[in-house]
Amino acid sequence: MPRHVLITGAAGFIGSHASVAFLRRGDRVTGLDNFDPYYDPARKRANVREIGEEAPGAPFELVEGDLRDRELVNRLFAERRFDAVVHLAGMAGVRASVADPVKYYDVNLGGTLTVLEAARANGCRSVVYASTSSVYGATLRVPFREDDPADRPLAPYAASKRSAELLGYSYHHLHGLRFTALRFFTVYGPRGRPDMLTYRLIDAIRTGEPIDLYDGGRMTRDWTFVTDNVQGIVRAVDAELGYEVINLGRGEPVLVTRYLEAFERVTGRAVPFREKPRPEADVDVTHADISKAQKLLGYAPTVSVDEGARRAVEWYEKSVARLGTS
Repeated sequence: MPRHVLITGAAGFIGSHASVAFLRRGDRVTGLDNFDPYYDPARKRANVREIGEEAPGAPFELVEGDLRDRELVNRLFAERRFDAVVHLAGMAGVRASVADPVKYYDVNLGGTLTVLEAARANGCRSVVYASTSSVYGATLRVPFREDDPADRPLAPYAASKRSAELLGYSYHHLHGLRFTALRFFTVYGPRGRPDMLTYRLIDAIRTGEPIDLYDGGRMTRDWTFVTDNVQGIVRAVDAELGYEVINLGRGEPVLVTRYLEAFERVTGRAVPFREKPRPEADVDVTHADISKAQKLLGYAPTVSVDEGARRAVEWYEKSVARLGTS
């Protein structure tokens, strides 16, 4: 039976892909986005156009507004009667949160509270929340498992996300709300944010302007292609669990240098870079134990780094620029 799904942050990277996935299977989607200038809002408006291109004629409504506007959010819930919420909106970026911790908490925790209150007050029983592998901090337990205490975040971004996970539990306990926190690992692919490594390295190949490569690229990341990530989101909505925290990664950490090499193979060009020291808020490795996602969601990532690099470059060439042009 088709559902009416609210997707916060629908104009963003993951939000635009999630919108397409729900629309293509016959659901109705209302998107909420404030087009925050963390990066160029024109990029997000292009994402919205691509939603229309990839799901033409589907029942998609975009509401432009701020997650922290309680009156607006409550009115949306009251009028639209959502069956589920996919809460992806938030301030992203570990390093940027160090510079502006107040805004990160205001949006990531305060905004989540607004969503939970509106859901509670209007009979929406299911919230799927975008958390992050950053909550694990500098844990020595690898691969990362959901029963890790995750109580020593290295930056305000991670702390705000972990706080929202805990807030979700209180709403589950007190009000019976189903709340699934999905801990995303390093998601990449088409429509990725301009501040993310994938976008920057393709741009560097095109322009010849070097990117900063921290610690010589010797860090490892659990690179997760966006369609695999969205598969997990859709399955979490369908599973209707009670309260759960679930890793969504590929489960195969890859060195940053190896990741760059995948793009070099696709483009036939070297990625220009300059080495920089690793920031204090960064960790050496991320590696998801995805056994819980496999068991509870039937989650099965399929896109390799090589295939993901090819798709990311194809999108960039089509939607951003042509490789080799100035």
